[in-house]
Amino acid sequence: MNAPTPIDPATNAADWAPVRHDWKVEEIEALFALPFMELMFRAQSVHRLYHDPNKVQLSQLISIKTGGCAEDCGYCSQSAKHSKTTGLSASKLLEVERVIAAAKKAKENGASRYCMGAAWTSPKDRDMDTLVAMVEGVKDLGMETCMTLGMLDDHQVGALKTAGLDYYNHNVDTSEEFYGEIITTRTYQDRLDTLERVRNAGINVCSGGIVGMGESVRDRAGMLKTLANLPKHPESVPINMLVAVPGTPLEHVEALDPFEFVRTIAVARIVMPKSEVRLSAGRQTMSEETQALCFLAGASSIFYGEQLLTTANPENSRDRKLFDKLGLQPA
Repeated sequence: MNAPTPIDPATNAADWAPVRHDWKVEEIEALFALPFMELMFRAQSVHRLYHDPNKVQLSQLISIKTGGCAEDCGYCSQSAKHSKTTGLSASKLLEVERVIAAAKKAKENGASRYCMGAAWTSPKDRDMDTLVAMVEGVKDLGMETCMTLGMLDDHQVGALKTAGLDYYNHNVDTSEEFYGEIITTRTYQDRLDTLERVRNAGINVCSGGIVGMGESVRDRAGMLKTLANLPKHPESVPINMLVAVPGTPLEHVEALDPFEFVRTIAVARIVMPKSEVRLSAGRQTMSEETQALCFLAGASSIFYGEQLLTTANPENSRDRKLFDKLGLQPA
């Protein structure tokens, strides 16, 4: 493959960093193959075109319905198919008042967006009134709202839009070619169809993937190609490092080299320059140095708070100390 032409620092960055929707997987692979320092320079240069390099958007995530999911995602402890080995039992949908109280605390701790996730293939109609009330309650606090509930039909998307939902998260997870190695209970196209419904309804799209599942560099490039070639780039692109949960099929996958993870952040920044690239799952085991490289590579958002859906996240105080060291401010 042909390597990208080295950038002349005197060149107008806008000339070599346009917003594109016609990426070829070979072009993205060539970015991954750049010398690390060159890739970081390009990513940071693109980042500064569209983002304040010293600000990071803070989101907080809560599991509003844990476990018992009918999907078989190989990385996920919430799958009912893995419950015997993970020991995670299903819970009921949380009460609205409990979710609003947790959102209020998240706001007091600095989060500007509140993300609510449920372990479902898709929500049932009987749950929609509760979900709508959660969105309305969090909006009343002055926070941005995000939900991840699985696949949605047009009626459900419309109800969430009317309630004021700002973002909907639905990750593609990996490349279309590798997808079947990780998930068999829903298709790649199912995921793209939900993203299209969300976009057509006027809700912002949050969609990214997971690296470190045993995929190739070409698969990482393919995942980013799928997202970058959507008619409009996702407003948020979470990049997750696999958390190898005991009892899941991916429990023993070899850990990804941190530099390869940073490369994924950098390439995501280059191919989707205006998107918020979120440093997501996996931060609990990342060193401060790795996280700092991710911010340098163009990560402009993190999940904040001590818990993700079912896995641990760095304590708020730890994040604040790191931000102080790096001179970063909440966006």
